[in-house]
Amino acid sequence: GRTTSAIKGLMKLAPATATVLKDGAETVVNADALAVGDIMIVRQGESLAADGVITEGEAAVNESALTGESVPADKAAGDGVFTATIVMSGYIKVRVVKTGGDTMLSQIIKTVSEASSTKAPMARTADKVAAVFVPVVMALAALTFAGWLIAGKDVAFAVARAISVLVISCPCALGLATPVAVMVASGVGAKNGILYKTAAAMEALGRVENVALDKTGTVTEGSPKVTDIIAYGSDENSLLRLAASLESKSEHPLAKAITEKGKGLELKESKDFKAFTGNGLFALIEDALTVGGNRLFVEKYAGIPKDALKKAEALSEEGKTPLFFARGGRFEGIIAVADTVIADSEKAVSELRGMGIDVTMITGDNERTARAVGRAAGIYNIEAGVLPEGKAEVIKKLKESGVTAMTGDGINDAPALAAADIGVAIGAGADIAVDAADVVLVKSSLRDAAAAVRISRAAIRNIRENFFWAFIYNAVCIPLAMGLFGLELNPVYAAAAMSLSSVCVCLNALRLNLLKPYDSKRDRAAKSKKKN
Repeated sequence: GRTTSAIKGLMKLAPATATVLKDGAETVVNADALAVGDIMIVRQGESLAADGVITEGEAAVNESALTGESVPADKAAGDGVFTATIVMSGYIKVRVVKTGGDTMLSQIIKTVSEASSTKAPMARTADKVAAVFVPVVMALAALTFAGWLIAGKDVAFAVARAISVLVISCPCALGLATPVAVMVASGVGAKNGILYKTAAAMEALGRVENVALDKTGTVTEGSPKVTDIIAYGSDENSLLRLAASLESKSEHPLAKAITEKGKGLELKESKDFKAFTGNGLFALIEDALTVGGNRLFVEKYAGIPKDALKKAEALSEEGKTPLFFARGGRFEGIIAVADTVIADSEKAVSELRGMGIDVTMITGDNERTARAVGRAAGIYNIEAGVLPEGKAEVIKKLKESGVTAMTGDGINDAPALAAADIGVAIGAGADIAVDAADVVLVKSSLRDAAAAVRISRAAIRNIRENFFWAFIYNAVCIPLAMGLFGLELNPVYAAAAMSLSSVCVCLNALRLNLLKPYDSKRDRAAKSKKKN
């Protein structure tokens, strides 16, 4: 009940009704009646009745029920929003994309329920022991009865001792040791946006020795951003305005990074725009030929100073792409663009390594860019230039040195996620990647990977403690009940001791609710870790 209360709480958060815009008028309908394509209106203080995409308005949305993140997320047109999240401020119109059992909330509830009902490999050991335990205890009870009769005791005494043996023995504690711990750990994970699909995945993640990370979208943001602006002909704002004016008609990802950076600036009109694939582009801006692109392309139109070339080389060494700009035959400057490392990636990698886990980054990028990203994130094992179909082969090699987890977010990561001992999907990634994974990180934060390992290790530790208690209890109490220590144990007290044993196992499992998944102070390397 304690474990599933969080999930029941989530179910209650979903509103029973929703305000829908139909024929220009607002109509209140049952949440069950919502259909894909409907436009919901959600005001401050209201919660969403379905998953959708904001079509109009801005809002601060409290997503803590799904992700565990206490700080409201700022949402605007084009952003996704989810069932049971609450609009703390603002007013939004939302186009419904998922309803009923397809929503993220429903999937979380389903995943946690299924994980709680599956068996971890350690549970099978308990099952085998329990299968032997029952007939052994019955044999010991018969032996106790016969032994005391032979020793000259009366039938009442012998029966009391035999009953005490049957009553005090506790296979229940063995049976409860694993499922209760798995159920509680699954609940802790769900509260923090970490979903284990099976108990076996939870146990395997607790034994992980290697973690492979996809670069784009996992270690890095997944979309290029402007990192450096080096102006020569004027100031930085003027260079950015010029570059954004030139790039505004291009669909290239690097061009989009520059126009995004230039938002808010008054752009100049460009004429006769032309793009040269893989090289650059030019246009007339205020009747002056303006060019932008790689060094070889821009050098055809303007001379580039030697110190600018050195700076560009240094930027390239950092894994950034330098773009050169010139106007009217005069060199204007360099704007560097890169797929930046996610803010908490370095911290996440450090925590994984602190737990004795080897971290490897796999990417299709060239060696220089990959090494630069690796340095920024604290990753030193790099597999660069790997095609999507080659990622699974890299995983197979890593598996030779220990239990291996793969973390990714894209369609091209699905084969590697399936090939790994444990596949960990970043929740905001492609559906196929999420489907192929064993663990899903709803918040799309790499620190959750480290938190997931902590939860798994804590669950395994808890299960071992439960097993230890169950075995010690039976090893001490059964001989006691047999009367081997000269004590005459009343069957009533034996029953109380048996009940207490099961209660102790449950209480120990409930201690997992006190776990702080993001606290790295108690991290230790796994004992089974091989020395490199």
